[in-house]
Amino acid sequence: MLQTHEMVELIPAAGRLIGSLRDMGYEFATAVADLVDNSIEAGASIVSVDIEFEGGDSWVRIADDGRGMTPAALREAMRYGSTRRYSEDDLGKFGLGLKVASLSQCRRLSVASRTNRDRAEVSAYCWDLEHIERTNRWELMPLLRQPEGPALRELLRGSSGTVVLWQRLDRMLGYRDPDGEPARRRLAAMCREVEGHLAVVFHRYLSGEVRGRRLRIRVNGAEIHPWDPFARDERATRRLEPICIQLGQSDVRGQITLEPFVLPHQAEFSSPDTFRLASGPANWNQQQGFYVYRSHRLIQSGGWCRIRSVDEHTKLARVALRFSPQLDDVFRVNVSKMRVELPHWIRNQISDAISPVIRVANEAYRRRGAIESGATVRPASRIGSRRFSQLSPNLKRSVRSLLSIADAEERRVIRRVAARLGKRAEQ
Repeated sequence: MLQTHEMVELIPAAGRLIGSLRDMGYEFATAVADLVDNSIEAGASIVSVDIEFEGGDSWVRIADDGRGMTPAALREAMRYGSTRRYSEDDLGKFGLGLKVASLSQCRRLSVASRTNRDRAEVSAYCWDLEHIERTNRWELMPLLRQPEGPALRELLRGSSGTVVLWQRLDRMLGYRDPDGEPARRRLAAMCREVEGHLAVVFHRYLSGEVRGRRLRIRVNGAEIHPWDPFARDERATRRLEPICIQLGQSDVRGQITLEPFVLPHQAEFSSPDTFRLASGPANWNQQQGFYVYRSHRLIQSGGWCRIRSVDEHTKLARVALRFSPQLDDVFRVNVSKMRVELPHWIRNQISDAISPVIRVANEAYRRRGAIESGATVRPASRIGSRRFSQLSPNLKRSVRSLLSIADAEERRVIRRVAARLGKRAEQ
């Protein structure tokens, strides 16, 4: 006779698990970016990041003017593995970001939120690792009054929104003397790192490219300006035709869009300052490659995802790669949203698709001899023919697309053909 047994629920040991989850791979800048994701989802227009050095009492605070959360919603947001349902366009996915990102950097996480600016009620809760390690219980602490340290509730007096406070920054300032000058310099360097990281990751939101979602981010009161990896304001930047790849493997359905750009050679930039700015946080060679976006948010900045090696001759090539959140599992997006892996079964397609980009970038790099010697180099996207204006708009676009991926010999042929078409149109 078959025996049945009752199921046994095993609740993880709080002290050990919450400590282990601190090592999910977050760095300071990526942890802050994860919280900015939450602010964007809450409809915030302004996010303020304040980082204050006070030795062992140093703190980080991220505040926004978004919709805020009710007490019940805030408790759910503080739950590890939140049961909240995420839509395809949400920047969150795992229900871990707020907690894991924050406690990867600190030992005390406090969150206050307000939904109705006409009501004074502000709910606030705290995860305190010392309390959890002492009790070994998943006990979320309500904050009934202002905790010691910087303002929490006061920032919400005039509006709805959410304030996140990190205290006991053991991972950020793990110095024997947290009040010393090395700790102060370290925190100052981390401020600069987070400024650069936010400018890259959220550049489409900061520049207003995401319809209806203009975002402003301030770090210690200073406005963050977007960094465009593709230098689209430069006249000599070449934007090649987008490439769409349809996925139809097993039950996976979706589309990948590649938008290739070839940046100008140094001599063709409008100024030395714009050339230095375009080099990016990691400098030219390491910034070549794919810029992977998920819901307009940058996940990966540069690198070829093992499709090809970084090469001095192709350092001008940058390719925006976009996919929808429904393909997260295909690209193996991790919790900290810092890494993607291209599916093995489309790597060859992507490699073939970017081959013309590599060729154009290589040619643009090698043209430096002619530029530096004073020779005139005609932009590949233009045709030296007065008859070009006679072509139809569709033909003009087609000719420009062909020129953007052609080599020098092929461009001469294309220009001759375009000139003949223009002559025929005149007659």
